[in-house]
Formats: sequence, structure tokens, C-alpha cells
Amino acid sequence: MQLFFTPDITDSEFYTLNESESKHCIKVLRLMEGDKINLVDGKGTFFEAEIINSNPKKCGLKILEKTENYNKRNYNLTIAIAPTKNNDRLEWFCEKATEIGIDTIIPIISFNSERRNINPEKFNNVIISAIKQSYKAYKPTFTDLIKFTDLIKKLFNGKKYIAHCNPAYKQFSDLKTIYNKNENVLIIIGPEGDFSPEEVKLAVENNFQEISLGNFRLRTETAGIVAVTTISLLNN
Repeated sequence: MQLFFTPDITDSEFYTLNESESKHCIKVLRLMEGDKINLVDGKGTFFEAEIINSNPKKCGLKILEKTENYNKRNYNLTIAIAPTKNNDRLEWFCEKATEIGIDTIIPIISFNSERRNINPEKFNNVIISAIKQSYKAYKPTFTDLIKFTDLIKKLFNGKKYIAHCNPAYKQFSDLKTIYNKNENVLIIIGPEGDFSPEEVKLAVENNFQEISLGNFRLRTETAGIVAVTTISLLNN
């Protein structure tokens, strides 16, 4: 059954898809009156609906069933990650992290950052496509770009880790051994040039713990996926 992202849906018995989703539903998928589809609001509510008006500009629906907190996880995962020089690689991370399970993606600017400006709307569109593909009811938040030095001083309710691979300054713990199931967690992933020793030191001074994501040097987006997958597996 097809899934549509409907962030403005309310508790009303009836709902009308916007023009873009209506066209996709009726013209592209060729669905008709009587066909059933699913909707999500991005906040955890999952709906089953029936098409009652197959207008390709204003497709009318009747809500049949509503499920709140659909597949809600017992933990919150935030990944702060340095945007890559090639936007496609960060888009790939956003897509796969959404499919696996993530709550917040924070793009950061650090000393060795390759890219210092991005278009959040582009990444949000990738995330929306990913939740529809993977049948997620929760839409991960993609925040505005933030400086590393500002991020590490923000309050966070949960464990805080910084992943890096500088052998001269690291006091590594393996993520698999220090993370406890159901804990909220923030993990910071650096750029291709890694975090500077001064940034690692500053993070530790702000109660971040240094972690290892394995024995090999990983690309930024790969390290992000390893972190997301590890947390997902430890919670399952």
C-alpha cells in the first residue's frame, strides 16, 4: 500500500491531499476511488485512508484508521555530522540513516570542514522520500548548520560521544561496549580531515566521551551510518 507524507493532517474524518501528492496518487500511481492508501504526519501518527474523490489536483480521502506512536523507539538518536564536499554523499547518509532509524541530524562546521554552507530544504526532501520508502511515521529533524564550538556547549539529555581517529590524542572506548540500551545519545562525526586535537580536547571538557567506530579510517558519511547502525542493533 502506498504511503504519503501529510504533515498538516488533523483528527478530521476527511482529508485532501495537496496538488503534488494528488497528482502522484491519481496520475502516476493510477489509484482510483475505493483504493486504500496510508498517510503519516511525521510526528508518529499513521493513518489508513480510502480515496473517495479521485481529483488529480484535490484527491479526497476518508480516514479509516489511526495509529499513534507507530513503531516508536525507546531511545533518541542525534547525529551531528560535518557536511561533505559532495552533497550527494550527505544526501545518501540522510536517506540511509532515516531508513535505519534516527531522530535528529545536525550539520556542523568544524576546523577542517570541506563545506560551510548547505540548503536544508534539499536534505529534508531526501528525508521525506526516505520515510515514505521505509514506512516510517516519524520524520527526522534536519537542523540549520551550526558551529562545532556552539554545538558542544548545548544541553543534551543523554550520552554524548565524539568519534575521531587521531591516535595521538584519543582515549577511545568502543561504542558497542559503552552504550546502554534505550539511552538517548548524541554522536558527533567529523569531516574528512577529522577533528583537530583542540576540538577533541574542547569536546572532552564539555563531557563528551571519545569513541571508536572500528579499526579502519572511514569516510564521513560511512562513519555516520556505522554509528546509526550500531545504535540500532544494540537497541534491538
